Amino acid sequence: MLHPFKAVSLSFKKAPLAIRELIALDEAACRRFLHTLHHELGLSDLLVLSTCNRTEVYYSAERDQSPAIIEALGELKGLAEVSEFFPYFDVFDEHHDAVQHLFEVAMGLEAQVVGDLQISNQVKQAYQWSADADAAGPFLHRLLHTVFFTNKRVQQETSFRDGAASTSYAALELVEELTADVANPRVLVVGLGEIGADVCRHFGDSKTFTDVTICNRTRAKAEALAEECGLGLVDFENLAEALKEADVVISSIAHAEPFFTRALVANLEVLSYKFFIDLSVPRSIAPDVEQVPGVLVYNIDAIQSKASAALERRLAAVPQVRAIIAESMVGLQDWTKEMLVSPTIQKLKNALEQIRLEEMDRYQKKLSPAETKRLDDITRSLMQKILKQPVLQLKAACKRGEADQLIDTLTDLFDLERQSAAVS
Repeated sequence: MLHPFKAVSLSFKKAPLAIRELIALDEAACRRFLHTLHHELGLSDLLVLSTCNRTEVYYSAERDQSPAIIEALGELKGLAEVSEFFPYFDVFDEHHDAVQHLFEVAMGLEAQVVGDLQISNQVKQAYQWSADADAAGPFLHRLLHTVFFTNKRVQQETSFRDGAASTSYAALELVEELTADVANPRVLVVGLGEIGADVCRHFGDSKTFTDVTICNRTRAKAEALAEECGLGLVDFENLAEALKEADVVISSIAHAEPFFTRALVANLEVLSYKFFIDLSVPRSIAPDVEQVPGVLVYNIDAIQSKASAALERRLAAVPQVRAIIAESMVGLQDWTKEMLVSPTIQKLKNALEQIRLEEMDRYQKKLSPAETKRLDDITRSLMQKILKQPVLQLKAACKRGEADQLIDTLTDLFDLERQSAAVS
């Protein structure tokens, strides 16, 4: 029997964005939820993971606790009829399924953009919150360290993380390539369509770009995003001046006709090079803008082509990633099985140590300190040699799934139940 590890998950695969937004938890809410699950529901090995695409709880319990967990989540979020959200959740109440799911989530196999790097950092953060709340038991510690080691192998041994597989990240990579020879390039993002907002978040996370400014017709939306991402802000009426100063202009304007015309760009008096990147559909930068000397235009097709090529490489690496996960899970399973016999090993050690100490007491009064030390060393060594074979046999029986019978034999042979009762 393996460790009773389970998971309950709400993700983009079943739940639309409107539902995910209702359920999503920020850091403070995750920490509160951990406290509730640990202290009020009595769950251990807890991990609460909440991103824009998923909200999940991993835990250890003998029986499926997903209804109680979802009820507690509804209470935390102030949702009166949380039961109506039950169909959006996936429940993993078998050890293997829950562990496999966490590996696949952490590696990015379950991400909207396959191989998404961000998720592994979010799992690390969730683990830190669990450790802070003292809600991570030995099994979760071992599991997460195995996950992180597996992630490192995936990074080093496969092409699963190569390139930008999302359009917004591909846009960031394109800007990095275009400005490789520019010291501290100035980037201006105009308009905050869905991809444009994502691009801003990537710039916010990037250490390469320190001079990024947002401009939007609706200032409130731009203010909120600028604050979230730590970016600059310029009013729409001051756009002309901002355009003159920018090395790269990223347009995500939703408009029926191109906003950036040849006449508008020609007035910018481009002295060297200025890059325009159009993320809009329909296009917000007129095709003839590129006829202005010094101006280069890249449209959404060029960026999506870059993203598609990266996605193909990642998808080709998926079988290799799954093979690495399978290897890690075998090692984890062996350790988990050994965990089940560790109490018996400890009882056996305690029983033999008790006998050793009793015999030491009988003789050490007649011995000098040096002789007592020598006798202590000899008896310890003898005890280790006696223990070695039963421990090896127990661990081997674990791998064969036959440990129960050997545990019963050792318990009877050394009267381990009485020994543990005497200790406690």
